[in-house]
Amino acid sequence: MILKGIEELKGFLGTARKIVIVGHRNPDGDAMGATLGLKHYLDKKGHQATVVVPNEYPDFLHWLPGSETTQRFDWQNAQSHKAIDASDIIFLLDFNALHRVGPDMQKNLEKYPNDFVMIDHHQQPDDVKYMYSDISICSTCQMVYQFIEINHDLNLIDAAIATCLYTGIMTDTGSFRFRSTTSTTHRIIADLIDKGAQNDIIHNKVYDANSYGRLLLLGQALSNLEILPEHKTAFITLTEAEKNKFDFQKGDTEGVVNYALSLKGIIFAAIFIEDAEQKIIKISFRSKGSFSVNQFSRNHFGGGGHDNAAGGKFDGVMEATIKYFMSLLPRYTHELNTSYDA
Repeated sequence: MILKGIEELKGFLGTARKIVIVGHRNPDGDAMGATLGLKHYLDKKGHQATVVVPNEYPDFLHWLPGSETTQRFDWQNAQSHKAIDASDIIFLLDFNALHRVGPDMQKNLEKYPNDFVMIDHHQQPDDVKYMYSDISICSTCQMVYQFIEINHDLNLIDAAIATCLYTGIMTDTGSFRFRSTTSTTHRIIADLIDKGAQNDIIHNKVYDANSYGRLLLLGQALSNLEILPEHKTAFITLTEAEKNKFDFQKGDTEGVVNYALSLKGIIFAAIFIEDAEQKIIKISFRSKGSFSVNQFSRNHFGGGGHDNAAGGKFDGVMEATIKYFMSLLPRYTHELNTSYDA
């Protein structure tokens, strides 16, 4: 764990400030829950907080309290610049390096004259003036809760804050089933429910609001599933044509890689998704046990994340990506066979 400058930050926040809160590109449930949860908290402390995200986020997160106030850097560029330029400090949530916001927003943030606060649980964070980093914690939303606790303000958590933080913890732990879910996580979840998070409604809004196209896309993804039993590995591919066939919307592939990981005997799973606009193959990796997909992605696909959940990309077509991926697996035979008793 890294706690850097937190006491000094408390003093800085003792006066009302204009604050911008930034999440990573392609925000997920943890990023949106953390940014909005922190916004509500800072507003209650008398600050003027604005959430700015690099681009669009999934439709199943638009119901989150305060979502309508969020500014998108790619779409509301002038408003986003105005908020950033007027701010006294910027919070960076759920990402460890400025490149995670995308090149356009990165350039803007690199020129920012004031200080950053980073609250994040990913490995190898950039160095900023104020930092709360802990790779052992399951989600940034749990860290926001603990940041509020460090400030002795748990009494300020209301139903809106509780709902945002519950959502992020739930999504980043796979509904509390990943190894990173601890007894502390469950105690925090219990407190959030006591403070107004309606767990059944949150689960329904996130997981039970599928479009017809999304379910058909899932069917296509599962039909593309390939298994490599000798490497305890499974992977899924989705082309641009397949996405378009089923009216792909942002967020439609969220969690699909976990179906590959759910297979008996599989400890390493990947999904490869063609992105024609960026001319890359986007990749999500998942694993069980000690096999680090974070290190695997850093070594070969220019990405990273957590030991059991990471992302990456490949500059090329699908066939070349899969060929390269499969060529790597023999190097990891021992690690894959000893990672987990599957």
